[in-house]
Parts: sequence; C-alpha cells; structure tokens
Amino acid sequence: MEWQGPAIVLDARPLGESGAVVSLLTEAQGRHAGLARGGASRAQAPVWQRGNLVEARWVARLAEQLGSLTGELVHPAAALALDDPLALALLNAACAVAEAALPEREPYPRCFQGLLSLVARLGEGAAALLPDLVRWEAALLAELGYGLDLARCAVTGAADDLVWVSPRTGRAVSAAAGEPWRHRLLPLPRYLLGQWGGEGPAEWLAGLRLTGHFLARDVLGDRPGGLPQARALLQDRVAAMAGPEVQDAARPGP
Repeated sequence: MEWQGPAIVLDARPLGESGAVVSLLTEAQGRHAGLARGGASRAQAPVWQRGNLVEARWVARLAEQLGSLTGELVHPAAALALDDPLALALLNAACAVAEAALPEREPYPRCFQGLLSLVARLGEGAAALLPDLVRWEAALLAELGYGLDLARCAVTGAADDLVWVSPRTGRAVSAAAGEPWRHRLLPLPRYLLGQWGGEGPAEWLAGLRLTGHFLARDVLGDRPGGLPQARALLQDRVAAMAGPEVQDAARPGP
C-alpha cells in the first residue's frame, strides 16, 4: 500500500529515541497518520512542525497498518509565524481542531482546501485570517453534519437584521425577535453572513465563541476537555484583546 501527495502537518508525537508519529491532513486520504523514522531528530523535526505543508509519501504492507512516512518541506508555515504570536496561535488552533474533529482516513476535500488557504496566507497576519478561521470552522461543522442555519430568522422567517444564533438549534435569530432572550443567545458576526468591514477583536471573539460552542457540543462532546487546548488558548488570547466589557457582552447567559 502506498500514496504520495501534499499534506498539512496536524501533529507530531515523539516515539522512541528519534522517531515520531505524525498526523497529516491530505485532500485524498483525509486525516492520516504514519511513523516518520528520525522524525524527532534535529535534521527532520523542522519538517514535521504543526501547520507545515509537506510533500508526503506513506508506505505500508497492509492498509490498516500505521505505515512508514517520509516527507519534504514545501511551505514552512510554522517558522513563518514565529514572529507573530497571534498568527502562531491561529495556526496551532486550526490544526488542533482538524486533528480532534476529523475521523481518520476519511477524505474531506473542502476542509483540506480551507486549511491549506489559511496556511498559505499566514503571512498576511492573524487580523486578516481570524474571520476566515471562523468561516472554516463553520464549514467544518457543515461537512460533519452539524451546519449552522444562518439564512433566516428561526422565529419570524425574515432574512434581514440577523444578529444572534440560538445555542440550542444553531439557527439565526433577528435583532427584534431575539431581544427578550439576548443574554441567552450567541452573537452572530457579520462576516459569517458575507458582510465584511471593520472586524476587530470583538467580532473575532464572537465568531470563535459561536463555532467553538457547536464544535465542543456536537463534534467533540465525547472528547475529554472538549475543545483542544490550542483552540481554547487562541480564544483566550482574543478575549484578552477584546477587553472585559466585550467579553461579558459576548457571553450568553444560562
């Protein structure tokens, strides 16, 4: 058994003296792991950094085996993000979500292409990419069968002035219809409706809380701790940027 193609490194765990079990995301093979011999060595460790794009080759005698993995670095996303802590946190969060949420060896081409776009554009800075990360997470929810319904208000059926999402159903709610329950609803950032302009930490935080709620509940509900630590750290970092007043306003009530 063998395959070769572009892959994004999601995680690498040391094994033995110098080996590493590497988890990749590929377009055709989905999330796929393999043993990189010497992968934790000084020479190879930079290749298998989370978020890097590599040209990978996997070989095994039987399909169900872990297999042997080799790779050549194509785009060193992890190294390029080192000077931007927020961009590095975004990269780690996206890879951790893909690693935790996607079933092994099942292809999700749209998810791969979306993550590839984030990796390729990391040099633009986190401010430009945080809305795209939230949109990617929303698309991931839809790919896994838990898509948000943001087309019309769940109460009135109107398509205008949608500003909330029900944390129970994932359906949009208009400003007027949701006003009596505003403290129980999740804010809906405009960029998830295709309306752009003026995004900042408050809108980033609203989006992260929105997709994070449904990822933790519907996709990762059986996972100890819910959202991966890297994703939670990104949200905490953005919350600190947004300030305490915005944090309290964005948090739904009981």
